[in-house]
Amino acid sequence: MKKGLEGPPPEERPTPAGRRNKQGIRIDPEVEATHEPRRTVISALVEHEPGVLSDVSGLFSRRQFNIESLTVGPTEDDDRARMTIVVEEPDPGIDQVKKQLRKLVPVIAVRELEPDAMRRELALIKVDADDPAQIAAVAEMYGGKTVDSSPETATVEVTGARQKIEAAVETFSQFGIREISRTGTTALARGTDPTGATGATAQPADEANHSEPHTADDD
Repeated sequence: MKKGLEGPPPEERPTPAGRRNKQGIRIDPEVEATHEPRRTVISALVEHEPGVLSDVSGLFSRRQFNIESLTVGPTEDDDRARMTIVVEEPDPGIDQVKKQLRKLVPVIAVRELEPDAMRRELALIKVDADDPAQIAAVAEMYGGKTVDSSPETATVEVTGARQKIEAAVETFSQFGIREISRTGTTALARGTDPTGATGATAQPADEANHSEPHTADDD
């Protein structure tokens, strides 16, 4: 007769507490209870080359990070681009986002921006044009402008913080919204505080890249 494993029978063995995430990894209930999710903006300065966005989006997909938005565009340096990433995670998750980004080879520097950073988003809102005068009045109220009009529809451009955009969308819904396109958040630090690698709270990715393997999958 085969002898079973030593130790208590299955029904007497302790069962780990905590739920599992989508990857099957068990989440420590104490960590989950003491770290409420918060929304923050992370700025990443990267090499302006093909494949960088794919590398970053692949990292987020593998790690199941809760990303609100991601924008990327050129900077004052033709060889560099800036990614602005809005994350909503508990503090340990936000730390992991920054840590894993710094390990990617094309990433030059990563910085979590202060809450008072300049954050802007652009939205195009297409509505039914049954009342053009009222649409124009609402657009003016939100500092927007009509960028396209036809007998059937009007498209308004609104720029501002996320809360302003959401309030505008809610107000324009009274006209019947046909389509919405939003850019996601882009951001810069205020005043003379640099957003990039030389900022006081920025950490050059080179430090992580020299001390650890070039991989986004290490913990």
